Amino acid sequence: MIPGVSNPNIDVVPELLTERTVLTTLAALAVLAMFVMLCRSRRVSTSVEDATLAALHQVTSAAPHLRAGLTQESADQTAPHLRALLGCIAVGVVDAEGTLLSWDGEANHHYGGLRTRIEQVLRTGKREYVDHGEVACEQRPCVMRHAVVVPLEVEGENRGALVIISAGDRRRLLRAAGEVANHVSTQLELAELQESKERLARAEVRALRAQISPHFIYNALNTISSQIRNDPEQARDLLQEFADFTRYSFRTSGLYTTLADEIRNIDRYLTLERARFGPDRLKVQLKIAPEVLPVVVPFLALQPLVENAVRHGLANKPGGGTVSVIAEDNGVEALISVDDDGIGMNPERLDAELADAHLTGAHVGLGNINNRMRATFGNDYGLVVETEEGAGMKVIMRVPKFAPGVRPVPAQAIEEPSVGLAAGPQ
Repeated sequence: MIPGVSNPNIDVVPELLTERTVLTTLAALAVLAMFVMLCRSRRVSTSVEDATLAALHQVTSAAPHLRAGLTQESADQTAPHLRALLGCIAVGVVDAEGTLLSWDGEANHHYGGLRTRIEQVLRTGKREYVDHGEVACEQRPCVMRHAVVVPLEVEGENRGALVIISAGDRRRLLRAAGEVANHVSTQLELAELQESKERLARAEVRALRAQISPHFIYNALNTISSQIRNDPEQARDLLQEFADFTRYSFRTSGLYTTLADEIRNIDRYLTLERARFGPDRLKVQLKIAPEVLPVVVPFLALQPLVENAVRHGLANKPGGGTVSVIAEDNGVEALISVDDDGIGMNPERLDAELADAHLTGAHVGLGNINNRMRATFGNDYGLVVETEEGAGMKVIMRVPKFAPGVRPVPAQAIEEPSVGLAAGPQ
């Protein structure tokens, strides 16, 4: 038994998630410090509870926009919440090139006079404090008393800056500006980590598509061609199955799908393989509980496991064997297994092959799916593989029925116009 397929060479995304967890914790601590500071600065007539709730509302309102990265749209949506949180005159958001993305509040006539300080902050990564007397101003009276420019850093690199205009206490301004900049920087870092995670997930899906065996495609088409003369109706049905299989497997959108769609696709795959090997040599058992069909799984999570069972488990076994796919209701989870009674393999050898899968391509689907399961649902949801020489192989997958942010692509987003594959009625 090989729990989790936990070879260190295939654990990339979980490291990103660990870093993300640390950053989220740091962000929460920064927000808590901001709460305390704001509560202490309120007038006696305002309760600590009201101040805390107000600060919490502004922080939580700004965070979703910041998770989209630093753009003009996200800056426009974030700046009002930051100004309300700080209780200041104005907040400006500047990108890494010094372009003003958004300005919320008054005293925008001072932006030009602050440009030199903004450029200095972006160049050095150090905050700059500006007293009103240091800048030219023709307005009397002017609402600005102090200004501070603070950098927004992600992994040691400037992503932009905040410009904060205040009429209040200088010391409070500097402390609050630092806390808010840390919070914004953390959200931007989380956004970049999320983007990296999604890029990696898309790359892994592309790798799985590349692993769909060219031999399978060749053999499927060869099987279909052999049926054209003897059984044209069967050949037509197989060609339609092949078209549906490839359209689903090579779709370009969506990292997630439903278990129902995955089961439908492996049924197409097994239909084609049974036509090739013959129904006596390749037997199939599908046992799917209806209540788990809507469960969301990573795209192409099952087909590589079934292909592994056919190619490595049964193709070299005299007389063939049986592939079983079972999906059961297990409380808050779906319990899915792909089992074959083929030749099996030595567990130590499987470990070694998984360690070199990125070089040899052997069993790359197992490591790929294991990584994606753990990245999507957490480290407790890695694959479990049971195998022994001469005893077949069983791969077990646990999938939570609900996971935040894990949603399938709507059907209309992946459907393509139907194209007739042959003459005659559809």
